[in-house]
Amino acid sequence: MNKIKLTALPCICADVFYGTEIIRPGGEALNFAAHASHFKNIDVTLLGVVGKDKYAEVIMNSIEKFDIDKKYIRIDERYKTANNMTYLTESGDRYYKDNSWDGKILDKIVLNDTEIKILSESDVVFIHFWASCFSQVVELKKTFGFKLAVDFDVYRDFANMERLAPYVDFFMISGSEELLPKFKELSNTYSCLFNVSLAERGSVTYFNGQEFRVQAVKVENIIDTTGCGDSYHAGFICSYMLENNIEKAMNIGSKIASETLKHYGGF
Repeated sequence: MNKIKLTALPCICADVFYGTEIIRPGGEALNFAAHASHFKNIDVTLLGVVGKDKYAEVIMNSIEKFDIDKKYIRIDERYKTANNMTYLTESGDRYYKDNSWDGKILDKIVLNDTEIKILSESDVVFIHFWASCFSQVVELKKTFGFKLAVDFDVYRDFANMERLAPYVDFFMISGSEELLPKFKELSNTYSCLFNVSLAERGSVTYFNGQEFRVQAVKVENIIDTTGCGDSYHAGFICSYMLENNIEKAMNIGSKIASETLKHYGGF
């Protein structure tokens, strides 16, 4: 079979764990690309921007041997590589403080001609809703027709999400049981896959009004929840693109996410 061309963008950052010497590469796009690269029939390209500093070195060294096309990652020496001071509870849950995030380098990304060409040739594109180039990517989706996977995280403006639904193929959000009826309703109108993460309670996907539910894989000793959602999304989307099986894709996503919980960082 022809390989599926997948592009992930644009959040590449370093997770710095408070009180330790631990620096881990992270960011939704980078975590997603790292896990997607393990699927042998997926060609992965990573787009984004880093500075010229120790964080960038850690990031690029960490993915040197991954089967990811990295040559289009920009370097902008005006800013530090995006970084996030990460705090962990005793149970491994991460949390952040008001000044944890330093991501000025990602604030005003406008895709250039080369990056637009890469997206135009992609079969599927993964992006986080909060990305500064998100609106540009949606417009490119309308033009080129690639499948669009969006992580809406904890966003809750349903009117705006419904406005975007016609252009999203994989609609992913962190939620709770109370939100499920709304997404089931949306799935009766829009043909995308609505995937709701319920954390330790598993995940639910709606497609054409039909519900698919899988349990989370139990992990006895959780080290760090960083990147758990990104790894689930990579497994879910890549598996579905390859086999067109919703329930199997959800189970593969859950399995990959459970492995991510066992170590520091997203991969």
